Amino acid sequence: QVQLVESGGGLVQPGGSLRLSCVASGTIFSKIRMGWYRRAPGKQRELVATFTSGGSTNYADSVKGRFTISRDNAKNTVYLQMNSLKPDDTAVYYCNAVESGSLKIYWGQGTQVTVSS
Repeated sequence: QVQLVESGGGLVQPGGSLRLSCVASGTIFSKIRMGWYRRAPGKQRELVATFTSGGSTNYADSVKGRFTISRDNAKNTVYLQMNSLKPDDTAVYYCNAVESGSLKIYWGQGTQVTVSS
């Protein structure tokens, strides 16, 4: 069973930055594909950034050039560096993991990001 715990959300002014972290446990980190999704108020959950099965990265058009996903296998952690934040980035951000082989999907509890002046 994979457990995911996010942290790093908060309130930030437009143009500011935040870094989200997601620590995974209960699995071999190298055997899971990690990503970030978000759900804005009144909207469906959407992909923000993920690692592909080949190890490359994939971003939503709305965050390209502003957000960067990275991972530290030694710390079982995936990060989302968010720069030049906009009010439209306000959402609950969820860490996502997909197990290789079984393709089971796991979600973290979410962390709130609010971009407002």
